[in-house]
Order: sequence, then C-alpha cells, then structure tokens
Amino acid sequence: MTKREKSTSAQEESRAIIPPKAPRNIEETGLGTVFMRDILIKTIFRTNLETVSQMSKVLCVGAPVVNELITICRDQQLIETLGKTGDTENSELRYQLTENGKARAIEAFMQSEYFGAMPVPMSMFAEQVERQSVSHLTIKKERLVEKFKGVVISASLLDQIGPAVNSGKSVLFYGPPGNGKSTLAGRIRDAIGEKIYIPRFLEYQSQVISLYDPIVHEQAVEEHDDISALRVRADRFDARYVLCRRPAVLTGGELRLDMLDLIYNPVSKTYQAPLQLKSTGGLFIVDDLGRQVDPPQAMINRWITPMEAGEDILALNSGEKFLVPFDTLVIFSTNFHPKEIFDGAALRRINSKILIDAPNREQLLQIMMLVAKAKGVKLPEEVAIHLFTEKYPSVDNKYAAYQPGFLIEQMLTICAYEGREPQLTPELLDRAWENLFVADSIIEK
Repeated sequence: MTKREKSTSAQEESRAIIPPKAPRNIEETGLGTVFMRDILIKTIFRTNLETVSQMSKVLCVGAPVVNELITICRDQQLIETLGKTGDTENSELRYQLTENGKARAIEAFMQSEYFGAMPVPMSMFAEQVERQSVSHLTIKKERLVEKFKGVVISASLLDQIGPAVNSGKSVLFYGPPGNGKSTLAGRIRDAIGEKIYIPRFLEYQSQVISLYDPIVHEQAVEEHDDISALRVRADRFDARYVLCRRPAVLTGGELRLDMLDLIYNPVSKTYQAPLQLKSTGGLFIVDDLGRQVDPPQAMINRWITPMEAGEDILALNSGEKFLVPFDTLVIFSTNFHPKEIFDGAALRRINSKILIDAPNREQLLQIMMLVAKAKGVKLPEEVAIHLFTEKYPSVDNKYAAYQPGFLIEQMLTICAYEGREPQLTPELLDRAWENLFVADSIIEK
C-alpha cells in the first residue's frame, strides 16, 4: 500500500460524526423536569451521592443541569444543604435528601426502579441516528481490499460487496455451506470503521429503555473517573451517549421473532432494547437463515417494512405502539437457495443478492497455504498433490472453503496427541480426511 493509500485509509478510519451537544440546562436535555427530578432523588437515595460532581458523573449530565435540578428540589424541600466537603479551593457543597425527599423517592420507585444516567429522548436519538446513518457510508474499493486481506476472494465478488455495503440496505449472501459467508459479514463490519454515538438509555413517554450493551457495543474511548476528564468529555459531547465502533449484531439459528420486541422487566419496570435497535447505525447479521424456529418467510416479512421505511414499530407493555429509527444494514446469510425460502415479493425487497460459491481448485490451494502459514507449518508439495489427485476425486471434487483449515487442524491435533513435531504429511492427511465426511452406510438401530 502506498503512503497516499495509507493516509486515505487512516482518514476514513477516523472520520468524525457530528457529536450530540452536551445539554446546558434542563430544557436542552429534552426530558421533563419532574421525570429528571425523580431520577435525581432516586439516585441520591440509592447511592448516597452528596456533591454536584458525583451526581454529574452518575447522571451523565453537566454540573449546570445538576445545579438546576438541585435548586428545584431545594425549593420543593426535597433536598437540603449539609455544608462544604472541606476548606480547599476545590471543595464543594454537600447535599442530602430531606424526609420529604426520601418519601418522594420511595413513591417514585413504585413507578419505576430506574435510577442513574439520564436517558436520551427518542426524538433526539432519531436526530442523532440521521447524523450518523449507515446509509451515509461510502467505503472506497482500496479500503475494502485492505480489510479483506487474508481472505481468498475474487475481485468480481469484492466488487459486488462494496456497492451493496454502500447502499446501506439489505444484503443476502447465499450459497453452499462452509464457504465463508459469516467471515465475509465480519470483514464488512471491520471495513466500516467509523465511530458513532450510542445512548446509554432511551426515554419514551417517561419509560426507560436500556440500549447500550457492552456485549454488542465496543466502546471507543475509555471512561475516566477524575473530575477534570469528566468535564473534558462533557464539553466534547453529551455524556448520556457512549462513543463506540459501529455495532454488529450476529444472530443465528437461535433467533426468534419475539427477540425483535421490547423486553419488559416487571420488577424494575424498565425495558431492554431489542436486537435490531441495538444494531442501529451498524450491521444486523442473520446467519443460517432457514434454521430458525420461525419460518424464513415470516422472518423476512418482519423486516420488509422497517427496511423500506427506515422506521420500526415497537410496543410498550401497555400495548401502546411507537416508531423508532431503523438504520441498519441487514445481512442475511443462508445455505438454502433463496427461491426455496422466499416468495418473489420478499426477494424483490432485498437490495443485493450475492452468491458465495465454493472455491475452485486454485483458490482452495491458496486457502490451504494461508492456513498453514498462520499455523506455523509448511505445506509440502506431496501433501497438496495427494489431496488433489487422491482425496478430492473420491468425493467428486466437492470443494468448500472451510476444508483446508479443518484438515490442517486435524493433522496438528494428531501430531500433538502422538508427541510428534507439528507437520503435514500424506499419511496424516489420510487420517484427517476420515473426519471430514460421514460414511454413506446405514447404521442399524
């Protein structure tokens, strides 16, 4: 790669999304005053916070917002002043709940157990989603080639994948099993590269929805505990958000339609965001489509309207429905022929349909050489000759991209078991081959 190409790649990796501005007062948070007041006093009640800096850190809003809330609470005789933390220049006033404040906190807990970071209103979240939409991505060919290094893939296939990703719409990978459809989806996620802002929690009609998930969202900047770092972060962007890599949610045969609904916790009276909402601004990968309990046609029907409208419909526990942004590149991956699992209407609505076929002989040899190099062993010529003249002809030359890695791993496992130096030989290949396919003979029951 030339210096210019490296520079272009670095620029694309660090492209800055317009950050959400830190609110300077209660009005700019987009939340109701009573709602915020109750979160403040519940948080003090549960965590014994005393100073503005402590409250600011836990509530994820700046000191001016906290001070405004404290003033309201003092006027309502819910909070009282204790005095300063010390006599130093950095000393702060200390606060505690009054008896009225404690009673109000207990009453508020009966409505919702939630306390902690202030959530982001759904309407403000929708505005931020538009600013960092996955549909705004433009991945250059050079970057895609760079991110697919180490993957044996034809130039023509790469030229199909690039425009499909840049469309920001749905993609269907189909083809025989074991040929890297899941690997390709993962490399696409790496190629996206940008960082976006994910709310910790969302708010709709005073209901709190947990969105940020450390399993799904990879934080791009470490959190700091010191006050000065907190102030710097608050000046940069709204601390109710977390700066993350674009998310990638990977699901497989375990996916059920009910997993795409809000999850209500009757104890805390809060909600957990469904998978597709957690993937906002990134990828939602449905692997092994056709292996789920729900039929694939039902699965695609659930996605059609959100993919076309850019909005999804969710429902609260009360039955009230509301719109949420749907800004996700959905990648379906299946071993079935699309016409076997979808009707014509569904297929028309999938933006890109890409066949991931089995590798040819040259590509398979390339894969085997790459795997051997990665494992730190040599691929002797006699092993490759034995593989392609003796073993594959016995199965009508049925190639699959997973096979080289499988065979080499099996050979090295045998070496470890027998105390031999790691090596690849025709004899070891014969033994590894026995585990690659199952016998055609019928087993009597």
